[in-house]
Amino acid sequence: METATPVRRKAPRPRADALRNRERIVTAAREMFTEFGPDVPLDEIARRAGVGNATVYRNFPDRDALVREVVCSVMDRTAEAAEQALATTGDAFGALERFVHVAADERISALCPMIATTFDRYHPDLEAARERLEGIIDALMDRAKVAGQLRTDVGVGDVMVVVAQLSRPPAGTGCESADRFVHRHLQLFLDGLRAPARSTLPGSAVTMEDLRQS
Repeated sequence: METATPVRRKAPRPRADALRNRERIVTAAREMFTEFGPDVPLDEIARRAGVGNATVYRNFPDRDALVREVVCSVMDRTAEAAEQALATTGDAFGALERFVHVAADERISALCPMIATTFDRYHPDLEAARERLEGIIDALMDRAKVAGQLRTDVGVGDVMVVVAQLSRPPAGTGCESADRFVHRHLQLFLDGLRAPARSTLPGSAVTMEDLRQS
């Protein structure tokens, strides 16, 4: 007696409206985490996204899942911008400049504290997004160094520290009031990265691993 081979059914693809709702939730959460921090009520996020509370919990069973999705989304968007710059910009240092300004616009600085305090920083999704982003920044910087445009005594960690610090509003000021200064100050920093270097930096180039262990 022959046993019929079970037919494997493909998992149903999410409907377009369900995908749109998920994107709206992530966008609203990113905006509100930036403005108010990771403890903003999920009900408020649902209201800004224009969806019901049940839709939020259907997509994200808890706050950690939503925060993790927001952080991964920001890193992925930043990596995509860096990959595009690497592929389309003939000027190696110009590609690095484009990445730095996009990273500031993505508010990476506001999300850094969440990685350290709200959930498992070693979650596979987070590690995959982090490795992708760090790899493309390495490629951008290596290309600029080979072209003789970027000083050789800086590392990925140096760049990310300054992007985070300069895109974070000073104490007592709102994001909107500080935004008009961010790109001006980032450009001053970028000019300091150009080769030939006019000074000797103390210590050694900072890696992302250095930052994680600090």
